[in-house]
Parts: sequence; structure tokens; C-alpha cells
Amino acid sequence: MNSLINIRRDLHQIPELGFQEFKTQAYLLAYIESLPQKRISIKKWRTGLLVKVAGLNPQKTIGYRTDIDGLPITEETQLSFSSVHERQMHACGHDFHMTIALGILTHFVHNPIQDDLLFIFQPAEEGPGGAEPMLQSLEMQHWMPDMIFALHIAPEYPVGTIAVKEGLLFANTSELFIDLKGKGGHAAYPHQTNDMVIAACSLVTQLQTIVSRNINPLDSAVITIGKITGGTVQNIIAETARLEGTIRTLSPDVMNKVKHRIEAIVKGIEAGYECEASIDYGSMYHQVYNSEELTKEFMEFVDQDSNVQLVVCKEAMTGEDFGYMVKEIPGFMFWLGVDSPFGLHHAKLMPNEAAIEVAIGVMIKFLTLKGNQN
Repeated sequence: MNSLINIRRDLHQIPELGFQEFKTQAYLLAYIESLPQKRISIKKWRTGLLVKVAGLNPQKTIGYRTDIDGLPITEETQLSFSSVHERQMHACGHDFHMTIALGILTHFVHNPIQDDLLFIFQPAEEGPGGAEPMLQSLEMQHWMPDMIFALHIAPEYPVGTIAVKEGLLFANTSELFIDLKGKGGHAAYPHQTNDMVIAACSLVTQLQTIVSRNINPLDSAVITIGKITGGTVQNIIAETARLEGTIRTLSPDVMNKVKHRIEAIVKGIEAGYECEASIDYGSMYHQVYNSEELTKEFMEFVDQDSNVQLVVCKEAMTGEDFGYMVKEIPGFMFWLGVDSPFGLHHAKLMPNEAAIEVAIGVMIKFLTLKGNQN
């Protein structure tokens, strides 16, 4: 177990952004190649890896997916193994996810089951989105699993907790970027300009009416504008402004309705402020919808384990591009309690490393059960 803690700490020091995970891929590959190779086959896909562990008498392939990228966040944990990459951090727990996957993989290399196992080390979960193109790649099409599983750390739950539910777990999500272009000029002559700071402020206010006045109160949606930029100096009226945000909904239909209303409001801003506007939805993630049959089986399995506490959780507005995989392949994702006082994407996120052993133990037992079923 100490060796896995060391692996987690090594990986924590080298977070890399989506499709730039070159050091991470090399580290994972070096570890996997250090294992007995009799049952291992490896394929690279961009900065990710697909690793098959051959079974004794395979009738199916069981997939296990981990994400491998970090976030553009400056770490503030003061840990001795803090990130050595400037303004990059594993602030979403992907260092944990990778370590757990390596622990599970190592066990089955030495203790094979009947069925094949496919370990998917997926890049770019945080953006621009690696699951969908990886799923469509020739490499994964050649090794397409019959079922697939994954986990995500949950800072709010204590170590020893597994939280999961059948059906919808994570929301549909979309990035949102809106650019406005008007006419700049001297602050003393506002009548000769079209001020995009004013236009941006009006747009932010109007966007907040979509959820409160256009979406059924019994549905759920979130529109957050997290960043606004505009102008150059204090005495020049801004010619351009940019809004950056996110949309989250619990159904694809509501996502489409929100986008329709955003586009209508932006057209109104163009007319009202005599400006040009463009919308970019960036990365869009499909909802994570857990297979009812497989999730129920997993929940019953976990509930019988006296070392683990099962929690039936509610759906969350978090986004995860694993949704594309369970859209095509039956499977599920669950929350793993890691008991951190700071939440996901926080510069001081400090998951409890004891959770690594919990996750590996549960998944070894569950995959052994699934991989030896007729």
C-alpha cells in the first residue's frame, strides 16, 4: 500500500492539462511495463492509454476507466509533494483515480479472472473532453468493453463511504463563451461609442432570468458566468467584452431550451446595443446515467461489505465526460468518500489517502465477481 501512496504523490506533482499529459502518460507506461507482461497488451491513444489484461477463458471484456489530466489552478496545499508545474494542480482527484486504477490493474495481472479487463487511462476530462473521441477511436473500437465502471472522489463523504444511485448521477454540462464587439472611444464622449462593458452587464442580468422565468421550477438548471473581461484602461470606453461561464441541466431537453433562450437574448443585446455578438458552447458533456441493473447489483454488493458504508445519493450538477461512455456501454460511476475540508477544484483540496485502499479493495472484489460470472 505504501508503494501506491508514493505513486499517488508522484502523480500529484506532475499535473498536466488536457491532451498535454505527456509526463503522466510516460509515468503510467513505465509502471505498467514494470509488471509481468504475459497477460498485458497496451495501446496508446494520443496522451492516453488502453491496457488489456487477458483473462483465463474470456467470454466478455470489462472496462474500468480513469481520467488523467489536471486543472489550471495554482496549488495552495503546502504539501511536501505539491505540484511542480506552475498554475497546474490535481484539484479534482485524478491523481487518486489513476493510483486506484493502477492498484486494481496490478492485482489482476497477478491474479487473473476468467474475463478480459480493459483499463482506460483517459486524457482531457476537464477539457476539451477526451471521452467521446477516445470512445470513437479505432484503438478503443477494437477493444470495446461489454460493461464499464469508474469512480470519482467525493470530499464531502468520510473515508469508507461509497455513494451511488441508479439512473441519473451527473448533469448535462456545456461551457459558454460570449464575445461582444461594439465601438470604443474616449470616456468623455460616450455618445460616440457603443460601450461593451454596459452591454455585458445587461447580458449577465438577463441571462439570470432564464432559469427563474423560462425553465419549469420542477426541472433543474444552472447558468453561471464565472469570468468577465472588457476594456483596456479606465478612461477608454470598451470596444469588446467577453463572458465565460457554464450551463448545467438534468435533461438534454432543458439544455436545448436554455441554449435557445441564450441565443434569443444575445440577439436582443446585438439590437439594443448596436453591437456584434458570437456564442461558443465549448466543451459539452453528456449526462452520466448509471445502468439500473448493474448499479443495483453493485449497491447490493457494497451493502454486504461491513468495511464500507453505502449511501444512496442524489443526482448532482457536476459534469463528467464519462457520460459519453455509459451512453454507449452499460455501466456506472460512483462517489468515493475522501473526507477533505476543501472541495473539488479548490486550490487546497487534500483527499485522505486511506480512501485509495478502500476503493481498490471494493473494486477488486466486485470485478472478480463480474469477471467470473458465466
